[in-house]
Amino acid sequence: MTNTAPTEYRHSASLTSAGRESIHRNDGHDADLDLWIPARYRHDWALFADWCAAADHNPIPAAPDTLALFLHEHPAAVATQRRRLSAINAVHTRHGYPAPGRTETVRRHLDTTRASRLDRLGRLLLQRAVELPTTGWPSGLFGRRDALLLVLAATGMSFVDITRLRRRDLRLDGDNLVVTTRAGERFRLPPDSETGDNPAAEIYRRWAEIQTFLDQYPGTHLLRHHLTDPTEIIADPLDADQARQPLLCPIDRWGHLPHAQSMTPQSVSMLVRAHLSGQTPVRRALPVPPQGDIHTSVEPNVVLDSSYYERGAAARRRDYESLADLAAVFGEIEARVDELLTVLEGL
Repeated sequence: MTNTAPTEYRHSASLTSAGRESIHRNDGHDADLDLWIPARYRHDWALFADWCAAADHNPIPAAPDTLALFLHEHPAAVATQRRRLSAINAVHTRHGYPAPGRTETVRRHLDTTRASRLDRLGRLLLQRAVELPTTGWPSGLFGRRDALLLVLAATGMSFVDITRLRRRDLRLDGDNLVVTTRAGERFRLPPDSETGDNPAAEIYRRWAEIQTFLDQYPGTHLLRHHLTDPTEIIADPLDADQARQPLLCPIDRWGHLPHAQSMTPQSVSMLVRAHLSGQTPVRRALPVPPQGDIHTSVEPNVVLDSSYYERGAAARRRDYESLADLAAVFGEIEARVDELLTVLEGL
């Protein structure tokens, strides 16, 4: 068969192929890291890789904190910084790593206006979190969870990242609360510089106490007593299953919460907006009976007649005789089913 493609098409196709080969030939190879660097990113990547080597940081996969520190120590115009981020992100994604430049830490560093706006919003969210109830049933349960939710939202973390957090992703480092997202972005919430208090750490402790209590006493019966009259809970290190459990769980109106189910980004977004607007649903306090107030029912005395057992034995004997041939009937049905299956297989 002869090639009937137009000359212009063959010419443009050959140019496209030649262009791709030329671009590929211009790609550089980072021998130290065994990476292929696109030509247009070679200079910016070399600057970042050299800085990482001098500062003893890993260039790939690079942590968001490392990238933010690199941008801080290499001030430049916003356009230049964005170009550097594009180069670093492209090298990461080309080699199968998440782009470190698409994190809240780096975004705030580049956009000071956005960072200032989020700081004001974060202070408001933290104020609303402190005002939520911590005791009472089920208001204390909702209050403790929503308070931690607002603290996490105050960091600027996306709602998707919040729902992906597991219990192992939050820890206390002294008086600092440290949160690590699935992508490796780390948020450190320090104490207040003036008072030395850290409400974020205390809010986290209260919710962690709830989850620890449920580890020891599953169910809501004892939990509601704990929230109306809190007792000291000794937290043991998390085992593997507990560490993988979602940090924030949905709660129904009766206070039941499934450990293995995480909240959705839509529900997190709705709750954050509701708390900001002051339109959160009112959690009606439910009465909690005292723990010693256990209502036991007394079975009424039933007097059986003298022929009760004889009638029961006769009924069982009669049923046994009337159902004795069921085994044969079931055998015939199974044989018929086998015949039908054989016919169907033949068809």
